[in-house]
Amino acid sequence: MGRGSPIILFRIACLLWISLLLAHSAPETALVTQIPGFSGTLPSKHYGGYVTIDETHGRRLFYYFVESERNPAKDPVVLWLNGGPGCSSFDGFVYEHGPFNFETKQGGLPKLHLNQYSWSKVSSVIYLDSPAGVGFSYSENKTDYITGDLKTSLDSHVFLLKWFELYPEFLSNPFFIAGESYAGVYVPTLAYDVVKGIDDGKKPILNFKGYLVGNGVTDEEFDGNALVPFAHGMGLISDDLYEEVNRACTGNFYRPQTDSCSSKLAKVEEDVDGLNIYDILEPCYYDAELMEAKDSKIRLPSSFQQLGKTDRPLPVRKRMFGRAWPLRAPVRDGIVPTWPQLLNGESVPCTDDEVAMSWLNNEAVRRAIHAEDVNVAGVWELCTDRIEFRHDAGSMIKYHKNLTLRGLRALIFSGDHDMCVPFTGSQAWTRSMGYKVVDEWRPWTSNRQIAGYTQGYENNLTFLTIKGAGHTVPEYKPKEALDFYSRFLAGQPI
Repeated sequence: MGRGSPIILFRIACLLWISLLLAHSAPETALVTQIPGFSGTLPSKHYGGYVTIDETHGRRLFYYFVESERNPAKDPVVLWLNGGPGCSSFDGFVYEHGPFNFETKQGGLPKLHLNQYSWSKVSSVIYLDSPAGVGFSYSENKTDYITGDLKTSLDSHVFLLKWFELYPEFLSNPFFIAGESYAGVYVPTLAYDVVKGIDDGKKPILNFKGYLVGNGVTDEEFDGNALVPFAHGMGLISDDLYEEVNRACTGNFYRPQTDSCSSKLAKVEEDVDGLNIYDILEPCYYDAELMEAKDSKIRLPSSFQQLGKTDRPLPVRKRMFGRAWPLRAPVRDGIVPTWPQLLNGESVPCTDDEVAMSWLNNEAVRRAIHAEDVNVAGVWELCTDRIEFRHDAGSMIKYHKNLTLRGLRALIFSGDHDMCVPFTGSQAWTRSMGYKVVDEWRPWTSNRQIAGYTQGYENNLTFLTIKGAGHTVPEYKPKEALDFYSRFLAGQPI
C-alpha cells in the first residue's frame, strides 16, 4: 500500500462512523411509545421533549415531532408555529393538521382517531412551543418571559440548530418553516435568522428551501386597511357606507385622523359586531348563562360570547381564542397584549379549548409525550399570560423581499372568510412587493372542485386563497389544505 493508505483508512472509518450515526441517531429517550386516548398503532414514529436554549437560565423549549407517514428519510421536515403571541403550537396539532382527530368524552380523556388529512401524510412536522413561557416551554429565570419578535426568532434558531444535532439523519431533507396568524411575524423573522446562520457557516447547515404563512399579520398599514374592503366585498356593509368611510378616511382606516373618519368606522364595526371574526360563515357558540353574565369592563364584540359552534363531525372546538392581535386591529410596534392581559385577568366568555386543555393537562399524557409536570412547566394553556411580548421587528415586507430575492419559495395563503386577518390585506401586500406576475389570477382545484384562487409572482412568491375557510385554514378545510401543502412542498403548481 502507498504512504497515503492510513489517511484513506481513517477517512473510510470516519464515513462508516457517520453513516452509523445517521442510520439511527434520534434520541431514544424522546420516543413516544404510547399515547393516552389512542388505542391503535401509530402510523409513524413520534418524539417529544425539550431542547435547552440557555443552560444558565434553564430556558427550555418543548417540541413534538411527528415523522412522515410516507418516506421520512426523504420527505420534507416542516417546523410549525402558532401565533398569539403566546399561543401553543399544539393548537395546530390538536385542532388543525396533527395526526389525530379528537373526540370528546364526558368525564374522561378525549378519544383519538387517525386524521386522514394530517400533514404528516407527506412531511415530518416539528410542533414547537415558542417562546419560553408558552405551552410546555419554560425558563427557570422568569426574566426570560419578557421577550419579543427578535428574541423569539433567535431562540427558535438556536432550537433548530440543536434539534438537528439531535436528529442529524434529517439534515439532508428539504426543510421548511410554516405558521399562521401572529406567526406571520415568527416565520419570516426566523427564516431570516436561518438564512443568516447559513451565510455565517453556523453548523449544522440546514437544507432550507422555503416557508408558508397562513392568514398572517404582516404590516401595520396593509393589515389595518384590510377590514373595510373585506366587509364591503363580502356584503357586510352597504355601498353607501363604504363610499362614506372612503371619503372620510381617504383610504386610511387603521389610524383615523378625523372625527368623521372615526364615526364612520364605528358604523362599520357596528355592522360586523355580531359575526364570528375567525370565520364569518360559522355560527357562534351560544351559552345562555354566559350570555347573561355581563361585565362592563370587558369591551368585546358580542360574538365572542358565542364563538365556534359547528355541525362538523367531531366538533371538538366549541371556542376560539387569541389567534392574532385581537379585535381586528393591526399589530403595531411595542407591547402586544395577550388575551388574558388585555382583559386584566377577567375571563372571556367561551374562550378556553376544553379538549386540548383536558388532554394536555392529564398527567399520563404529559408523561407519555415527555413534557414536564405542572410543578415545573406549569399548566398547559392554549394561550398564556405568562409572557410580556413586544413587537420589535417592524413590517414583515422587508423580510419577505429579502428571503424571496434569495430564491426561497414562499406561499402566502388565506382563508377567504377570516375577518381577523382578512385576505384583502395579504393580497395587497404581496402585490405591493412589485414582482412581475408569472401566473395570473386563476382558480385552483381540490377533488376536481374550485377550492380557491391563486396568483404567482416571480421570485417564487405565491398568494393563495382557500374558498370558505376561516382563520385557521386546515381546521376549516382539511382536505384542501393538505392538497395545496403537498403540492407546494413538492414544488408542483397548485
